[in-house]
Amino acid sequence: MAGSTFNKIFMAILTATLVALFAGFFSRKLMHPTYPTERAYKVEVQGGSAAPTDAPAAPAEPEPVTPLLAAADPAAGQKLAKACTACHSFEKGGPNKVGPNLWGIVNNKHAHAEGFAYSDAMKSQEGAWDYEHLNKFLTNPKVTVPGTKMNFAGLKKVEDRAAVIAYLRSLADNPAPLP
Repeated sequence: MAGSTFNKIFMAILTATLVALFAGFFSRKLMHPTYPTERAYKVEVQGGSAAPTDAPAAPAEPEPVTPLLAAADPAAGQKLAKACTACHSFEKGGPNKVGPNLWGIVNNKHAHAEGFAYSDAMKSQEGAWDYEHLNKFLTNPKVTVPGTKMNFAGLKKVEDRAAVIAYLRSLADNPAPLP
């Protein structure tokens, strides 16, 4: 009796599988589906073998931050900079972490922290961390300094960048003058 029950179950599964396979086969034959000749959504890939038709647009300059600095709130900037504490320290004489210590960064040279292993891209930067360069960098670090090791998407709101820069300005024995 156990053998005939097993045979019935096996035949039911086999019959259901064959019905499903033939239903799919016959439905494709009856309906004649048509597929588009080109993709509806084109995916652009950088570095591919095909030459681009248009030159990429230059990245837009961020909104200037200097007019907002006088009214910017360093306390709000400190709150926003809490996300940065995972990689940076802010206290005077503080240690370098994954990123350098940021005490006295405003108007200091690029790659300012002694003993920190900066990327070659950061070491090659000319000038100082003035307000507008900090603004550009905080908008999108990877675009401002291509090749930087910093994995930060950036701050999109100019008010947030002004608050963070005001906070960074306060991190000095003699804060840099406002523009």
